[in-house]
This record gives sequence, structure tokens and C-alpha cells, in this order.
Amino acid sequence: MTATPLVVTHHHLNLTGQNVLTFVSWALTIILLAVTIEMGRRERSPFYVLIVLAAMAGAFAEALYDQAFSLYFYSTHGMQTFYTAFDVPQPVWTHSGYAVLYALPTVLITYKIRRGSLTSRALYAWAGVEFLMSCVFEMTGINIGTYTYWGPHVFRVFHYPLVIGALEAAQTICFAVAASQLRQRTTSSWRLLGLFALFPVTFFGANFGAGSAVIIAIHAAHVSRVALYLCTVLSVVFAITLVRFAAAFVPGSAAAAGGRVAPPEQHRAGLPRHAPPTHQPV
Repeated sequence: MTATPLVVTHHHLNLTGQNVLTFVSWALTIILLAVTIEMGRRERSPFYVLIVLAAMAGAFAEALYDQAFSLYFYSTHGMQTFYTAFDVPQPVWTHSGYAVLYALPTVLITYKIRRGSLTSRALYAWAGVEFLMSCVFEMTGINIGTYTYWGPHVFRVFHYPLVIGALEAAQTICFAVAASQLRQRTTSSWRLLGLFALFPVTFFGANFGAGSAVIIAIHAAHVSRVALYLCTVLSVVFAITLVRFAAAFVPGSAAAAGGRVAPPEQHRAGLPRHAPPTHQPV
């Protein structure tokens, strides 16, 4: 990997910006946890709260992402950090940021899938929502002086590489659909702990898989500007393709398209499995 330039590692951290991200994101995370606990109580399942916890746990691997996409959190005096890996310090708001940026839309998507009210076509709209959330969150974090993408990224808006938003949208959609598939196929709640493995698999699978072209381009020696643009576009195309594939695996989309929702299994538990046919008198 290319070494982080000294001008980046010595860049001043805006302490006010750090406090904004820390307090706002953690407040939203606490609210999200409370809401998902209540959702779980109503559905008698820890599924939604486990989505949040899995995303927050996945933030411990953020340093791998930082190395791949040339992200650096400013770490001058006053930084509040949990740990440092690969010489990249990790701020305390990364875990709450994962909850807000990735878990929140995943909870909403999986809830709609569970109810059979999300069509595969609507999943594209959710990908757009996640893209906009990523832009707002990261443009804010970058421009209030808490971190930067220092590599030779192209297609930047307010210093934010838009390819990052496309990849984050793809990985969130993949996680939501995969999580719904996991829930549909599990027979006990403890197996939902698989979400803790599923999140990093979809996170790095999408970002490092679809994003492989742009990762190589920003770290390649003597790469041309044209190659950077082409590789970035290629990664965006791969991200859109991932969303297309994920949409084909939306559980219950056929029932939703037909205007019917199959009743949950527990609602049918009291009915006889093989009810005898009812004969009408002639």
C-alpha cells in the first residue's frame, strides 16, 4: 500500500467537528437500538437489534477499508480513539457511524421485505437512498475536518469520491437481502448470530470486489488520469450490477407483486397441516 503522506497525517483535527459526529451519531444509535429492541419484542425475534450490533462490530475492521481506499482519520492532539491499526487511528464514532449509515437502512429494508411490501424494483430506490445518506454523512465528516480520502480519487464532490457512495449502497443492499434470506431460513433465534459474519462478508465482498478496479487504480504506480476515470466507472458499474443481482433474491417479492402477503408461520401454527375438505350439502 502507498504510504499516507505526512501532510495528511499531520493535518489538524477539528475538535468541534469530532464532537458533532460523536454526539449526534451515538445519540441516533441509542435511539435506533431502542427502536429495534421494541421491533424485536413485537415480532419475538432479536433480528433487528442484531443487525445493528453486527454493523457496529463490523466497524472493528474499518482499518482494512481505510488502507484500500486511502482514508485517513485526522489524529492530532485531542482525538478520541478506540485503537490504531495499520497506522490509521480509529475514532470512537466509527461504530455509531456504521449503525447509522449501514444498519438503519438495512433494518428498514428487511422490515419491508418481512412484510412482503418491498418489490425487487423498489430495492433500486433504497440503493439511491443509501447513496444519498453516504454522500451527506461523508461530505459532512470530510468538510468539518475529521478525515479525508487522500488518494488520487476522481469524480469528487466537496472532496468526496462518489464511487465510495456507490459501493456503500451496493454493500448495504447486499447485506439487507442476505440478512432477510438468513432469517427466512433459520429455525431458531441463536442462528441469527450469523449476521455477525454476514456483515463483514457483504461489506468487504462488495467494497473490495466491486471496488477492486478503483482500489488498484489509486494505488498503482504511474497510473494515468484516464485509467483512473475508467477504473472508477468500472467499479460503479460493478456496484450497480451487485444491486441488480441482489434484487433478484428479494424474498416474497412475487407475493408482493400479486398483492398478497403470505401469513407468518406462527400465525398458521394453530391450523391443521392437512385440513380435510369441506363438503357442501347437495
